[in-house]
Amino acid sequence: MDIDSRSVEEILRIINAEDKQIADVVEREIPYIAKGVEIIVHALRHKGRLIYIGAGTSGRLGVLDAVECPPTFGTSHNIVTGLVAGGEKAMFRAQEGAEDKAENGAKDLEEISLNHKDVVCGIAASRCTPYVNGAIRYARTMGAKTLYVTTNPRSEFDLEVDVAICPEVGPEVIMGSTRMKSGTAQKMVLNMLTTAAMIRLGKVYENMMIDLQMTSRKLTERAKRILMTITDISYEEAGHALEAAGNHVKKAIVMVKAKVPVEEAERRLAAADGFVRAAIENRQYKID
Repeated sequence: MDIDSRSVEEILRIINAEDKQIADVVEREIPYIAKGVEIIVHALRHKGRLIYIGAGTSGRLGVLDAVECPPTFGTSHNIVTGLVAGGEKAMFRAQEGAEDKAENGAKDLEEISLNHKDVVCGIAASRCTPYVNGAIRYARTMGAKTLYVTTNPRSEFDLEVDVAICPEVGPEVIMGSTRMKSGTAQKMVLNMLTTAAMIRLGKVYENMMIDLQMTSRKLTERAKRILMTITDISYEEAGHALEAAGNHVKKAIVMVKAKVPVEEAERRLAAADGFVRAAIENRQYKID
């Protein structure tokens, strides 16, 4: 309560002490996060989408997680989507009144042709945001699976969803400023949802992102380093292997590790449902 009279270093230590609690709070929600991941994996494997929807900080965090998936995991831009109350302009300038209309959440989902194959993940610190709750209600009428990430207590959660994820972070250092602990907890949960889902979809080998898109010099260099690390070949050899594989990192890994031509690497990856480890071992692999 006396933070306004503290020194700069004392203010920072107060904030840091509160932030240290967040990982433990999120850890307690892992059983629920795991259920959410299973729902997402099933949807993405059956041509569905993951759609984040929120307002303010929560909505922006959903958009942030969504836009990072294509360069990191090689997904198309519509596979993981983020919607924020007030539209794109709300990403850069707060649109405070936009969250108050429940019908707008449903309207935004309708505009992207939501269907029963999709998963809608509402994000709202308070779990009372009309825009988000309207979207969740609409999603359920469409037969879509629903997740909800909120930092309010589970005991107070009364919305009908398939999985509620409720890391209870407690009061904010600055009362009501949910961009702080609530935002950090939400960011951690969203990271876990998509990262675990993409691993289960075969987009990671060992701990490396082997479905990344070589759309920039940085990502091209990263692809070469990944191939060098996995296969122990030189920088020049990595460049040649990627070129032979059509700049497809997975194919290049299988070609080098299994010592097979590109056509055989393609066949093995198809049989292994895109899982590199199984393709190298020339065995079928599929999860449902």
